[in-house]
This record gives sequence, structure tokens and C-alpha cells, in this order.
Amino acid sequence: MSQDPSLARRRFLLGASALGAGALVVGCTSNEPANANSNQVAAGGGDNDQPGKEVTIGFSAPAADHGWIAAITKNAKAQADAFKDVKLNATEGTNDVNQQIAQVESLVNDGVDVLVILPFDGKALTATAQEVMDKDIPVINLDRVFDTPLAYRTWIGGDNYRMGVNAGGYIAEQMKAKGVANPVIGEVAGIDSLPLTQERSKGFKDALAKAGFKVGPRVAAEFTAESGEKQTANLLQGASKLDALWNHDDDQGIGVMAAIDSAGRSEFIMVGGAGSRDMMDRIKADNTVIKATVLYSPSMASTAISLARLLGQNKGVADFAEHEIPAFITTYSAVVTKENVDSYLDIGFAS
Repeated sequence: MSQDPSLARRRFLLGASALGAGALVVGCTSNEPANANSNQVAAGGGDNDQPGKEVTIGFSAPAADHGWIAAITKNAKAQADAFKDVKLNATEGTNDVNQQIAQVESLVNDGVDVLVILPFDGKALTATAQEVMDKDIPVINLDRVFDTPLAYRTWIGGDNYRMGVNAGGYIAEQMKAKGVANPVIGEVAGIDSLPLTQERSKGFKDALAKAGFKVGPRVAAEFTAESGEKQTANLLQGASKLDALWNHDDDQGIGVMAAIDSAGRSEFIMVGGAGSRDMMDRIKADNTVIKATVLYSPSMASTAISLARLLGQNKGVADFAEHEIPAFITTYSAVVTKENVDSYLDIGFAS
């Protein structure tokens, strides 16, 4: 996927729960006249686009074995290239925990100013990240969270629960618009043992329950096209009729769509997850069952590099009143449909 890094920054959405009210202008609530110190206008970071001191950012992520992770690394490199004052020291992606630990230690020995890390296993990398923090090197923890906030200066990642909520909310809205009273709603989850899958499924179930609906046939895949095709074929064989289907992951969605095509099924609508360019193109064409996808965008890697640069230069976020980078930032899982897909094509990633 190729994208303009500045567009990625502009389109990046922050979860309201992560920001709080600090970014709002504080009004005067008494009869006393306002003075220069009573109103906190959002301008804490100054002009962040101006070049500052050079910052060396270390970057470590898992192996690019599917589209989303590949886009994470690609976005990080593209964002670093957009800054004249950033030098990126990126390791080769690995799914071997011990190798990733060794790579992080090597980055520290090379003298990085800030470390951005998407751990293959957050729990297993926690102690290593905390050691980096103890050396006064700020760590930005990307997506898969460490076990303790002591291991990171800032966490940035997606909202898995909200992803499920928004998928369920969209499906419920469509069912009510079609006048379907008791819809059969299927679910193709990811790896059930992962907390992120559990959170997505809970959000989906909760949103449907709020609308008076429930989850019907459900299978779990492994975030791959092969597993998506196999498990969806099993689901379709057991469900003679569906009204809607949510697939958690657009990478495995390639297989999900293949199974649907092979079965010759078209009586239902489908919602995807994460926001791949392939699924966005299908949504725009509007000639298959997929009608929407809920974002879990790898553009978060671009923002992580931007934040690392600011940390290295002791700057805050320009549009925030606070002088410091937030400690916790959650992206928002917007629902991409035919009506708004053109606004999100720039962050669609290649599956």
C-alpha cells in the first residue's frame, strides 16, 4: 500500500475516551474577568511541523506475514521518511519472542532516542520494554499492550470492543431498515484464545443485544485467508439461511469471500474488519455481499512515529492544551460504507 503520510496523520481518529476534555477550550465560569492564565487554549505543542533536533527512532514489529502487519511496518517507514529530522532504525520483523527481545536490546545499544514497538507477545516483551524505560528511553507501545504501564510512555492502538459494537450496530440498523424481525446473524471470529478476539465478540454481542437481536452461527478462524475460507465454508454448510455476517478481519476475509462465492450464497449482507483496500474496493463497487468494514487501521503506526518524534524533541501535540504527549491513545473504529468509502481509501491496506 502506498499512501501520503500527511494524509494518514490527518485521517487518524482518536477515541474520545482516550483524550478526555483537555483539548477543549476552558471557559470562564465566574463573574471575574478572564485573564491570560485562566483560559487554556489548545496550543500546547506549538508548530510541530517545523524541523527540530534530529531524533533516532528504533522500530520493532512482528514478521509481515499478513497484510495488516506489513502495512504497520510500511506506514512507520513512510512516516519517518516524511520528516527531515528523523532517523529510523528498524529491525527485521520476527515472530520469535527471544529474537525480538534481542533486536530491542540491539536498538538500545545502538543509541536510539525513542523506541516504537509492536510486540509479537505483549506479556513476553514487558520486562524488556520496562528495562528500556528504566534507561530513560521513552517507549511507544503499539497495539499489543504490555502487562504494565511502567513498560511504556505512551500506548496507541485500536479499540477491539468498539470494533464489535460498531459492526453489530451497523448490522442491526440494516436489519431494522429491511424490516427483518428475527435475523440470523453469523460471525467469523479470529483466534478465540486472544483477548482481542474476545473483546470484539463481546462488543458485537452487546450491540446486537441492545437492538433485540442475537449472534447466530459462529466460527473462529486464524486471521489467514486459508482458515477464513475453511471456517466460513463450515458455517455456511450449517446455516441454510443468513441475513448478515460479520468477519473480524479483512485479511482472512479474502478466504471468507472465496467460500461465499463457492457456495453461491448472496442472500445476506456482510461486514468486514480492519479496513483493507481490497474490501473497500468491493464495498465501493457494491456488487458482492460485503457492504461495510469497521476500521482497525494500521495508520496507527504512522501516528506512533509522529509521537516518537515529538517525544524526542520534548514537544506536545499542537492541537492539545496539554504540554505533554498523552499516555494512552485509542483509535476509533469508523464504519466504512459505500457512502463514505472515498474518504478512507487512502488508509486502506493491501491484503
